[in-house]
Amino acid sequence: MPSTRLDPIDLIRIIVGWVTVALFALVAIPGPPALLLAVIIGVILFCSFGVVKQAERLAHILGDPYGSLVLTLSIVIIEVILIVAVLLGPGESATIARDSVMAVSMIIMALVVGISFLVGGLRHGGLVHNGTGAQTYLVLILMLSAVAFAVPVFLGVDGQYLRGQGIAVAVATIVLYAFFLWRQMGAQAADFQDAAAALPQGSAFRGEVVFRMLVLVVTVLPIVWLSHDMAGLMDITLAAWGAPVALAGVVIAMIVFLPETITTVRAAWGAEIQRVINLAHGALVSTLGLTIPSVLIIGAVTGQPVVLAESPLNLLILGMTIAVTAVTFTARRITAVHGAVLLVIFGMYVMALFH
Repeated sequence: MPSTRLDPIDLIRIIVGWVTVALFALVAIPGPPALLLAVIIGVILFCSFGVVKQAERLAHILGDPYGSLVLTLSIVIIEVILIVAVLLGPGESATIARDSVMAVSMIIMALVVGISFLVGGLRHGGLVHNGTGAQTYLVLILMLSAVAFAVPVFLGVDGQYLRGQGIAVAVATIVLYAFFLWRQMGAQAADFQDAAAALPQGSAFRGEVVFRMLVLVVTVLPIVWLSHDMAGLMDITLAAWGAPVALAGVVIAMIVFLPETITTVRAAWGAEIQRVINLAHGALVSTLGLTIPSVLIIGAVTGQPVVLAESPLNLLILGMTIAVTAVTFTARRITAVHGAVLLVIFGMYVMALFH
């Protein structure tokens, strides 16, 4: 039955999240940086379960791929806003888009998907997926990643697209992403569904859909803002531990995408492998399709430098991740071994951060 009533725990999560945001924004809270960092991470974890709850209810009402897309876009759009805010803010931020999207790419494709395939494979043996939808995601990821990270190495200057090149790439990316969403929500919707996918609920649930979407956004916003606020604390803590500064971007990206990570792993636990693919690879397509054109347009309009070219080592690791994923999607069944391989690749990416 439709419901537009919040459980007490949902209301508590919203209040705790927003009160914490207000405290860190308005008050200079004393204490060791590591302790304050732990408090922020604890609040984020607490709120994340609320996001997962709303997203799973929406997925039940809407069915896939619509339900997965709601969670994906709500997080990705806020992540894009966060990156743009840093780009337009004070300080040196020419590489913020490159570093953030690279971290998100490896976290989603290697870590989150690796854990999901490992968990699902160990519990269910083998998982059958919709090959057409999976390959569609991968083709988009391959092309958008190459345009974002590899082409500027050879075509651009100092790792940057020239102004005209950047505008052309941004427009082409937006058009392609919009075309993909149109096909995914319309004629090709079946390509992103399990064979036994649940059909969307009736019109009586429309009011609850709007309500749940609003609650989801209100719950996820503090997570993103707290992730941004903790960047300074993260830098201080990592410096004290002797860890590389680049690791901060990885940790923040992991925190921002935590709600989607939890939902994805739970889907794998329930053998919903197509939902795993929709959540994970769909999130990466949206991240690439929205972030890259946003920063390129802002760079062209404001004259801000936007460095996208990646290092040869990171390009090699990302290419290996995409290649392994492509081979995995050609298999009839996805197994725990596929997940273990992806996790090893993520370990190599972490090693590269300390290189």
